[in-house]
Amino acid sequence: MGLIKEVLLLPFAPVRGSAWVMRELVREAERIHYDPAAIRAELARLEEQLDAGEITPEEFDRQEDELLDRLETATRASAAPDEWTT
Repeated sequence: MGLIKEVLLLPFAPVRGSAWVMRELVREAERIHYDPAAIRAELARLEEQLDAGEITPEEFDRQEDELLDRLETATRASAAPDEWTT
């Protein structure tokens, strides 16, 4: 039965392969996006921009809140690693 199923589904192999690639790309993008070290580096870069006068304090606060939310999500996800790896 397995061989017949594989032969019948063979025309769909490129679609299945593409879906797998897309899942892997999304998984890697999420891993990078929620990497605590990367988030901390972005926070440091953001503070440097504020100190250099490249951004306003309001823009700093807005971006800092977004980064801290991501860091909190990453911290929670490290306690439950299957949160975004479905």
